[in-house]
Amino acid sequence: MATPAFEEIAETFDFLDDWEDRYRHVIELGKAMPPMDASLQVPATKVEGCASQVWIMPRIEGGRFDFQGDSDALIVRGLIAILHALYSGVPVGEVAGINATAELARLGLEEHLSAQRSNGLRAMVERIRNLAAAA
Repeated sequence: MATPAFEEIAETFDFLDDWEDRYRHVIELGKAMPPMDASLQVPATKVEGCASQVWIMPRIEGGRFDFQGDSDALIVRGLIAILHALYSGVPVGEVAGINATAELARLGLEEHLSAQRSNGLRAMVERIRNLAAAA
C-alpha cells in the first residue's frame, strides 16, 4: 500500500486529464521540494544511470526510511519528489516490498517519459532499495 502522500499525488494525477497538466504538476512538486545542501552532492550520493545529475542521501530515523534528493533538472526533481512521497516514512524493512513499478504506473509516467528518463527513474528506485537494504 502506498503512503498517504503518494496517494494524494495519485489522486491529483487522476484529476488532471491532460498530460501537459500532469507534467507541470511534476515540475511543481520538484520546485516545492527543499533543496539538498550542496555539501551532500558528492560522488557517494550520486545516482548512476541518470542522464541528469541526481543525488540521494538516506536518512533513517526510528527505523523509518527517508531521504533527501536533488537534481539539476526540474522534471527529475519532480520525479524525486514523487519517489519521496512513495518511500518517506516507510519502515526500512518494508521498502523492498513496495512495487514502485506498479505504483508509478498508476501515474502513467512511463508512457510519457523519454527512455533516458525512464532508465533514470529505475536507477533512482534501485538506489533507494539498495540504501534501505544496507541500513
